[in-house]
Amino acid sequence: MIKILVVEDEKKVSALIKQGLQEVGHLVEVSDTPSQARELIRKNNFDLIILDVMLPEMSGLEFSKELRVSGCKSFILMLTALSTTKDKIMGLDSGADDYLTKPFEFDELLARVRALMRRQTEEKSLLKNGELVMDLIGRQVSREGVRIDLTTKEFSLLEFFMRNLDHVMDRNAIARQVWGTDFDPDSNVIDVYINHLRKKIDATFSKKILKTVVGEGYVLNKME
Repeated sequence: MIKILVVEDEKKVSALIKQGLQEVGHLVEVSDTPSQARELIRKNNFDLIILDVMLPEMSGLEFSKELRVSGCKSFILMLTALSTTKDKIMGLDSGADDYLTKPFEFDELLARVRALMRRQTEEKSLLKNGELVMDLIGRQVSREGVRIDLTTKEFSLLEFFMRNLDHVMDRNAIARQVWGTDFDPDSNVIDVYINHLRKKIDATFSKKILKTVVGEGYVLNKME
């Protein structure tokens, strides 16, 4: 189940899309103007925005650009009656992730939605910091294309740092997240694992990113 916003001023079209998407189990909100859509987006985290090009107030192309500038990360599927290659390029250049020409078969719309959600799943399964990549499903790590073998605990420790780039994490926070509540705060296990991890992800690379902040803890620096 995913959360979808349909921005479409043709009420019959939006009603049909909403009904069809709800029948396959998705949560759907509908808006017929960009201003109304803004309010809904401000209050909700939508996985997908299905956006018509021809809208009152402003075009879907302009609204898509506005959403991307504002930092909106939702997938955008553009709907339009315009079907030339130039029109499709304009839609994609505006920030849309996919483009569907009207009239369309509802099964094709569902297929496009499924494809975008697969992309979302794949992206969520990867944590990236420059050339340092963690595959959370495959449980693999690489840096600059070089595979790095980690133990289960080292993997959990790196994942914690990757989710908190550029934030100094103290020993208590690391202990809670990686070792659990029964961890002995006087143990040197954290220091030992930090050293093991540093040797694997830093030692053979020119840029060192796992740093000790004396008196405060450890930080994994963000790479551009």
